[in-house]
Amino acid sequence: MRIAIASDHAAFDLKAELREYLIGLGHEVADLGPETADRVDYPDYGYKLAEVVAEGVAERGIALCGSGIGISIAVNRHPALRCALVSEPLSAALAREHNDANAIAMGARLTGPDMAKACIDAFLATEFGGGRHAGRVAKLSDPTF
Repeated sequence: MRIAIASDHAAFDLKAELREYLIGLGHEVADLGPETADRVDYPDYGYKLAEVVAEGVAERGIALCGSGIGISIAVNRHPALRCALVSEPLSAALAREHNDANAIAMGARLTGPDMAKACIDAFLATEFGGGRHAGRVAKLSDPTF
């Protein structure tokens, strides 16, 4: 699977660890930055991740910042993105199954590397359930649906 990953400075180390984890699982990973732990603005990287996923360059996105909140808001500004802030595997799986999330966000100050990996595993392994959820998901990008 092609996966894009981006962070701010607060999640730089977690991003590096998760990038290597994903590569080890056999995924193609686009690291959208930042390239150092120098202070950056999370919206810039959230917007970049949203564009890459919306354009189909990556099938899924992983967005990281200190809390996960700010970058998830930035990603969700794009109408084609459904980014769920997750903190444990059940929320990651439900984000896929019920909401067809194409990105997840996590907070490096709140979620350790092992839990982040478990969230990623659940996110990537779970398919969208469709059915009763499909109409609701369509309204997320088009409220007139």
